[in-house]
Parts: sequence; structure tokens; C-alpha cells
Amino acid sequence: MADAVIEFPSGQIRQRLSSVAEKRLSAAVGLLRDGWRRDGGLALGRRDDALDHLGRALLKYQAALVEAVSQDFGHRSPHETKLADIHASLSAIRHARRHFRRWMQTRRVDVALPFLPGRARVEMVPLGVVGIISPWNYPIQLALVPLATAIAAGNRVLLKPSEQTPRTAALLERLLAEVFEPTEVAVVTGGVEMAQAVSHLPLDHLLFTGSTAAGRQVMRAASDALVPVTLELGGKSPAIIGPGYDLALAADRIAIGKLFNAGQTCVAPDYALVPSGRELAFADHVERAVTRLYPRLGDNPDYTAIASDRHYERLLGLIEDARRQGAQARFINPAAEALEPAKRKLAPTLLWNVPAAAAILTQEIFGPVLPILSYRTLEEAVVMVNSRPRPLALYMFSRRKDDLGFVLNRTRAGGVTVNDTLLHAAQDGLPFGGIGESGMGAYHGEAGFRTFSQARPLFQASRFSAARLVRPPYGDRIDRLLRWLIGR
Repeated sequence: MADAVIEFPSGQIRQRLSSVAEKRLSAAVGLLRDGWRRDGGLALGRRDDALDHLGRALLKYQAALVEAVSQDFGHRSPHETKLADIHASLSAIRHARRHFRRWMQTRRVDVALPFLPGRARVEMVPLGVVGIISPWNYPIQLALVPLATAIAAGNRVLLKPSEQTPRTAALLERLLAEVFEPTEVAVVTGGVEMAQAVSHLPLDHLLFTGSTAAGRQVMRAASDALVPVTLELGGKSPAIIGPGYDLALAADRIAIGKLFNAGQTCVAPDYALVPSGRELAFADHVERAVTRLYPRLGDNPDYTAIASDRHYERLLGLIEDARRQGAQARFINPAAEALEPAKRKLAPTLLWNVPAAAAILTQEIFGPVLPILSYRTLEEAVVMVNSRPRPLALYMFSRRKDDLGFVLNRTRAGGVTVNDTLLHAAQDGLPFGGIGESGMGAYHGEAGFRTFSQARPLFQASRFSAARLVRPPYGDRIDRLLRWLIGR
């Protein structure tokens, strides 16, 4: 075991991290660095083999992971875990395995005339030892998808899973230990203090998924060691229903996107913008859609619980704050059940006439609550979207090319799905990331490979290069050369 010692720039971090946790983190990072110093990046054959075995291990642990996630949440729909965590991770792993050799191909570039017959190329090489801090809402996907692309790029990886899903984190640690050597991938578990310690490490790159507030802290900590970061955050993702679009169809698709994982999704539609005067009609369509999707809530295995008491109380507080300020609310409980707070099944809630000062219009909701706002013109809708920080996702429902072009040309978001929700994030071939306060950088597929790679320039000089003419002592010879290069 390596004897490497981590030097934290902040004494407070050292005080908060127990001596056992500090030694565990130090040993894990030491082994990863030893592997890098000894062998460099993972060989191509090892990358292929590791991705293959990672996919097989995920299938082996599938049932246990589904159960662990459900226990961590209080209840999590097994189908949602299989769709968004197991399948999404397997798809990303298989996509990376199929394509990483093409992504890493060396690219020849032109050489300027004076330096011929030298040769220049760009090589995609691994960064080294990279860190991933993953969140609780999709605890498998948001750990393994970036890990798969980091491995495809040849890196060694330090993974810190969320402490809010401890059973899942423990299973991931066991799964990854079966696939990787300690010099290739290390998992460190623990609370917020461990995540803070990881964010202070002098890694070669750090990818963090979480809230905007936590992202600011991670970026501030990483800056001490000049560690480049990819931040996948969140924000107020709008769903705009264009003039003339089928309200029932939009309501159905927005309800599906909003209630998947009980709204605990970074790209969930945060609020709906509907043409003025159509708010109640839209609310009626959403209620009918919810009733079809979830005819009951309390004992429905398809309806996911809110993941923690703190998060549950926060959502109730947002609803109450809006109502206290004059908003109208509709709680959708198709079977009129008495929902037990202890089970944290929160009824889908619609809000309209919400005052601009209400907290629910400024904070990311991250739950099954949908404010319905109205607009008179698309220009007004765009102004409302642009008055907030740039969102992680934007959803535009329209069959009119002019309306779609108007909105997309005047707004910016991390990603866009037209006439549906969430689906852009499910495409392995599309980069996934935020913009502005919703994040920086991107991953998924080739974008993830490039995030965890250096595009290294390499020039190979020829024995007869003209560059030998540009060295001292300078004189008439270089003057003639410069006249030729620059012109008179």
C-alpha cells in the first residue's frame, strides 16, 4: 500500500475528516497515483476488458442495486431504477466500448510551409487521475456513466458516491472492486466532509453532479489546486407550450417528465408556460394525465417517494409559502388516500397565480410540484425564461417552425427536447451538460471521452526543417526570410 500523504490546503477540512477517513482517502489516491506513475494510462485492451466486465457486473448486481436504491429512497419504483440507472448505465458502457477506439484516433494536421517536411498531429491521451463526485437522485447512472467514459479515455478514477444513498454506495464499492484493481478505480464513501476533501485534492480533473450552491463550493475548492472541473448542476428548466399546440398532449408528456422519480431529476420540467387564459384547462389535462399514470399513490409501486425527510419538508415549505402569498393549489390524489408523511409520498401538486416573490419560482423544485405560469406572446415567454439563470434543460412544444426557431434563437439552455421532456439526456450520442449557473462542461459518449482526455499536440521535426534558419546570430538571411513570410 502506498505511503502517499494528502496535504489539504484547509486545516478545517483536516479537522472535519476523521483520521481513519483521511488515511483511507490518502491510501486510495496513493494507489491510483502509483498506478499512473508506473504504467501511465490504461492500455487499450484493458479499457475494453474493463468496460466489458463492468457491464457484466452491473447485470450481476442488478436486483441487489434495485433493492438498495429503493431502501435508500424509502421507496423507489423498480422500473424507474431499471430504466434510468441500470439501462442508462449499460447503454453508456456499451456505447463507450464500441466507439472509444474511434474517438481516440490520432488526427493529422497541416504543417506550415517553413517547417516542412515536419509532421504534426493531435493525440487523445488520458488526463491521469480524475475524480467523480456523484449525487443521490440517480445514484448508479450518475456514478457509472462518467466513470465509463473516464475509463474509455484511459484514466484512473476516484469515485465519491453520495452519502444520502449509503446502501447503493456500498454495493457500488463492492461491484467496482470486482472489476478494477485498486490502482485503477477507488471508491471512497463518507459524508459531506469526504466530498469536501475530494474536491480539495490536486486531481487531473473533477466532475461534480449536484446543486448549484454545492457546485460553487466545489469549484472554489478545486481552484486552490487549479483542478479543472466539469459541473453538472440544475436550475429552473421551463416547459413552454406554444400557441395552438395540443394542450392534452403537452400535459401528458410534461406529467411523465415531471413525475418520473417523483420529480427528483435535474432535467425535470420545473415550471410550465402556457398561453394566457389556458392555465386551468392545462391544469385539468395534467390532472387527467396524472390519474392515468398513477391511479393511486400510497401503495403504488410505480410512484417514487421523496428521498429524505429534509427534502420532503422543504417541498411542503415551498408549497405553503406560495399559498400563503396567494397562489392557488391543486393536490392530485386520484384515490383520495390518506398519505402518511412518514412514507414521504407527496401528491403531485399544481400551482397557479403564483406571485413572483414566491420561493418556488426562484429555487429549483426537485419534486412533484408544477407551477403553471402564463404568457401573452412568445416574446413575453422568452423574457420570462431569460429573466432567470440559464437552465439545464428547455422544453418547447410547438409544430410551428417559426415559433420553435424564435424561442431557440433567443434562449440558451444546457440541452433541449422538442415536443417531449427528458429525452435529450437519454441519448448517448449527445453531449450532456449545463450552461451558466446550470453547469459547465459536458459528458456522455464522445463528449465524456473528450472531457477526460487531453488533445495533445505533437510536432515531429525533420532533419532538414527550415526552422534552423530562425536562430541567432540574426542577419540578412533572416531578414529575407521574414520578408517572404510577412510580406513587404
